[in-house]
Amino acid sequence: MSGVNKVVVVGGGTMGCAVAAMFNVAQWSVHVVESDASARLALPGKVDAAARALGADGSAAPPAIYGALADVDWADVDIVIECVFENLELKQAVFAELEALCAAPTPLTSNSSSFPISQIGKNLATQNRMLGLHFFMPAHLVPAVEVVCSAVSDASTAEQVSAIMRAVGKKPIRVKRDIPGFLANRIQHALMREAIALVEEDFASPEDVDAAVRYGFGFRYIAAGPLLQKDLAGIDIHCAAAATMYPYLRTDQEPSAYMRELVANGNVGVKSPSLRGFYQWTPEQVAAEQKRYETALLKAARILSDEEANN
Repeated sequence: MSGVNKVVVVGGGTMGCAVAAMFNVAQWSVHVVESDASARLALPGKVDAAARALGADGSAAPPAIYGALADVDWADVDIVIECVFENLELKQAVFAELEALCAAPTPLTSNSSSFPISQIGKNLATQNRMLGLHFFMPAHLVPAVEVVCSAVSDASTAEQVSAIMRAVGKKPIRVKRDIPGFLANRIQHALMREAIALVEEDFASPEDVDAAVRYGFGFRYIAAGPLLQKDLAGIDIHCAAAATMYPYLRTDQEPSAYMRELVANGNVGVKSPSLRGFYQWTPEQVAAEQKRYETALLKAARILSDEEANN
């Protein structure tokens, strides 16, 4: 990719700041739209912190920040990434305005983790240039990003967006059909349903469930995804084990009572006033754990980056 590329990020929350930092480090011209005045004030510091976590030295131009979509110069925009609050009506309104302001064929993408892009873009005239672009928190550190096509998404636009993601250091994952949860969240939620059930039914503590994943089968996932790993180990072994276990796995059609009770009581993890979720935290533990988590992600990303470079 040549010249100075231009990205518009709509929404300057946690995810929007991380996405802006990623493009900032890649030396793009970054433009962020955030309607909340207090969030706009905090935005430069958050983008800078995320960029420095990626190794930036602060030499890149800071993002341009706007209070409204109409304030942006929409000429020569290479891609738009929507990262607003997860509300369908809000996203639909944002894309309706984007369609009027940003000329085709510029790709319009949504970071929605739950709403199909076909639902967000319903009734718009240029749905063919709309795609899901689902990052994983923290977006600046996790390499993968899902590029999600609807039934009317243009295949060449999907490849264009995938190329942009590769150019800024991400690993694009193509999702051929627009399904709820896309790829990764469907797999993750299937795991989480069983993990939470094991704690809820008192088979194990949160600590031991987490250890089983981190130091057991999850340890292998940095080297091989679940399907490749079974090819290496033997699908017959997995099939036999599945026949024994599947009848006993949870198949709930709604979140567990245990998780719903935590949410109802405001115990949603480190962001709650109680500092309680599956674990009980202190402020010091939160700071230490967030630092450890970020450091571990950076080390894991380097392993994958080195492997990619050697292939």
